[in-house]
Amino acid sequence: MIAAAPESTAVATHPNAIGGILIVVGTCIGAGLLALPVSNSPGGFGYSTVVMVLVWAVTTLGALFVLEVTQWLPRGANIVSIARATLGRKAEAVAWIVYLLLCYSLLCAYISAGADILAGLTQGLNPDLVRSAAAAAFTLVLGSIVLRGIRSLDLVNRGLMLVKLATFGLLIFLVSPHIDSDKLRQGELRLVLSSVSVAVTSFGFAIVIPSLLDYFNGNVKKVRTIILAGSLIPLGCYIAWNIVVMGTLPRMGPDGLLQVLASGDATDGLVKGLKDVLKVPAVTDASELFASICVLTSFLGVSLALFDFLADGLGLDRGTGSGRIKTGLLTFVPPVFIVSLYPEIFILALSYAGLLVVVLSVLLPASMVWSGRYVTGVAKDYRVWGGKVTIMAEVGAGLLILSIGLLEGLGLLKWV
Repeated sequence: MIAAAPESTAVATHPNAIGGILIVVGTCIGAGLLALPVSNSPGGFGYSTVVMVLVWAVTTLGALFVLEVTQWLPRGANIVSIARATLGRKAEAVAWIVYLLLCYSLLCAYISAGADILAGLTQGLNPDLVRSAAAAAFTLVLGSIVLRGIRSLDLVNRGLMLVKLATFGLLIFLVSPHIDSDKLRQGELRLVLSSVSVAVTSFGFAIVIPSLLDYFNGNVKKVRTIILAGSLIPLGCYIAWNIVVMGTLPRMGPDGLLQVLASGDATDGLVKGLKDVLKVPAVTDASELFASICVLTSFLGVSLALFDFLADGLGLDRGTGSGRIKTGLLTFVPPVFIVSLYPEIFILALSYAGLLVVVLSVLLPASMVWSGRYVTGVAKDYRVWGGKVTIMAEVGAGLLILSIGLLEGLGLLKWV
């Protein structure tokens, strides 16, 4: 992988806030959006919407906390440096472990999906060889965009997001005429927590905030606007998709959402259910295109976050060709290697993505803000509103979500 020369300061001096918003949206909205109504089906539309809004508030507050702590340190600082400065070496070690587990498992998933897309274009060749080559090719092409810098990534992401949102609009258009409002009133309050773990993963964008603050030259006010706008758009998309799907497919029965949830294959099961019920083949085509674009935009967002995290944590100079190449190799070689040789490892890690997101996007930022404001005294300039009460509420919400995820993982909480 060959790195291009760093982009000139003049080119990136005044980046457009729209690009930052779309990076947040692209990182949030992944192919998992298609399956979101399935995880929400036990509680039903009304209750799950309340949960979705609450999770949005918690994760957005966490992202604002990340913004606050990032602006305490010099430009280019990332989570690992901030954790060390505010909470000490043990917290730094936790940040390293959780961050790498989350980002590498996500990249493995995106590379695996991207390889499947490319491999599907070939026939009659050795499937294992084709898939390994496809994984390398997918990573080489998209990874080179990341290496060129956030300005190039911003421009590419804008084009992809245009197609992504247009395809999502098409899906809404195809499904919405079949909505039955009676279906939206179904659900059980006792099962409302079924959507928490998936919801928190759907708002896991806080990892890109340090990169965005650096991209926007430390302009805290602009990045704050990007966080709020960039998180509200996914929230609106999630609610809209829940309305059209949960208002169209039955909750129970052979094609019902609960049956799809029990099958363990939520995305494919949902698309098949929509196709069978609506008799509209275009739904499948639009869903496949949407999922493919989601893989690309999510890959770019997570790669950007991991690239900057590694550069900060290892003290690598992103402004030099050799520094960018070293950081790029550390970012992309491990997930390609894992996808090619040990795919079961990343699948296991990915199953705990929700727990990792809670630690990185909720608990760790709140802890760093508390320490920086009230213990070490390194806090300065911009502060998120609310004081100690807000921080304690954030920690409490994070611990609750973490507990739910752990109980689900242990099989002590079941929704179907």
